[in-house]
Amino acid sequence: MSTGVIIALIVVGVVVVAAAGIFAARTKSPGGHGLKRRFGPEYDRAVARHDGDTKAAEQELAERVKQHGSLREQPLEPAARERYLTRWAEAQERFVESPADAVVEADQLLADLAKDRGFPDGAGYDEQFAALSVHHGPHVHGYHRVHHAAQSRPGGAEESRAGTEELRTAMVEARALFDVLLGTERAERTERTERTARRTPGTDTDTAAAADTAEPHKQSRGGLKGRLAKGN
Repeated sequence: MSTGVIIALIVVGVVVVAAAGIFAARTKSPGGHGLKRRFGPEYDRAVARHDGDTKAAEQELAERVKQHGSLREQPLEPAARERYLTRWAEAQERFVESPADAVVEADQLLADLAKDRGFPDGAGYDEQFAALSVHHGPHVHGYHRVHHAAQSRPGGAEESRAGTEELRTAMVEARALFDVLLGTERAERTERTERTARRTPGTDTDTAAAADTAEPHKQSRGGLKGRLAKGN
């Protein structure tokens, strides 16, 4: 065997080993710290569901990452974005007269929006929620509350003031995921960052952005809560 062939075989072997290492690093389940960072509050809810068994909760979340981590979100056309904004506004207005029906509409809206962004079909809620939690862990709790309320369909004597407040809270919290999937949260954040940079010449935009995201949903969620308060 010639020296050239030997060198070529060595090079191929090195490339194969390096590629295997990269693949293993990318597919390796993240540890506890990585899961906490990725899932946010959903991590704590998973631990609670497993009665405090952190290992079991992390195994569940790691499995979600394995199944849905490679998902790539699809862009949303401007016309579709406007339709979803209109649908959300209509559900919001309907809340005044029929909170339960408004929550059902919000649940379906989020399922449709997630599907349009490339997530699994909302007809399989558990799978869709799992995928959403992998990519938007800090924002999925509102969707969970809205879906649970929509399935419960409270009515009659059960639809007390306390029940209405729970539905209102669910709608307000669900707006966080709606904004993220729609892209409005990012647009608002960018606009605020640019305004901050213009007001403070020489300010690093990344620093301004970090300072401005302390309460990313305060304006949108606060506005929604104010509008939902009408008629009560």
